Amino acid sequence: MATFRDEGVVLRTMKLGEADRIVTFVTPDHGKVRAVAKGIRKPKSKLAGQLEPITHVTMMCWKGRELDVVQQVQVIDHFKAIREDLDRMPAAFTMLEAVDLVAVERQPMPGLFKTLTGALRTLAEGTGPVLLGAFLFRLLDLEGVGPIVDSCASCSEDAPLVAFDEHAGGFLCRSCRSGQPVAPETVELVRQIVGGQLRQALAAPPSRATAEVERIATLTMEYHLDRQLRSAHLAPGPQ
Repeated sequence: MATFRDEGVVLRTMKLGEADRIVTFVTPDHGKVRAVAKGIRKPKSKLAGQLEPITHVTMMCWKGRELDVVQQVQVIDHFKAIREDLDRMPAAFTMLEAVDLVAVERQPMPGLFKTLTGALRTLAEGTGPVLLGAFLFRLLDLEGVGPIVDSCASCSEDAPLVAFDEHAGGFLCRSCRSGQPVAPETVELVRQIVGGQLRQALAAPPSRATAEVERIATLTMEYHLDRQLRSAHLAPGPQ
């Protein structure tokens, strides 16, 4: 049987039979990978504890028709700081859920993988009130549906932007406004996120604007996925 090696982040797992699990990874070179971890639920399994969600690994798999088979695993990062903090877990699981929904099996996605691992490392270093919103907007941008931020998404006028409507695709001026009213600081934060000034955006302290960024990013992602992100609605509110 053909084998392949890649890095991966474990997105989710599910039981299979009496001792196995199906593990879903996102990888840079093979996209979404679903692989069977044989015997992982046995007490003496070498894989036990290595293939839990929010784990960054290197792996070797046998390639199957529908499901691959995990042969070797080496953990790169358990993201222990996230696992030990209940306030960070919902954000991490929202990231994994969103990636699981947009990733395509067998299709290389290096940008998506880099975005996820970078966001998880940043989350492990600290909560960052705008991090989840920034991640979701970055994911939308990778999918080609990033928000319109430099002019009105409806009339294209270069006017003050006062609202955000996911159906319109971005921010709206006073004449076209619909959807969610937003503060000028929110507009500026989203412009920083999509305009390559992510470090500056992540340094923003908790505020009405950072809360609005997360809210409108979640609404937009759910609109494009046509389903609710369950994990996002478990997250604690801004402090």
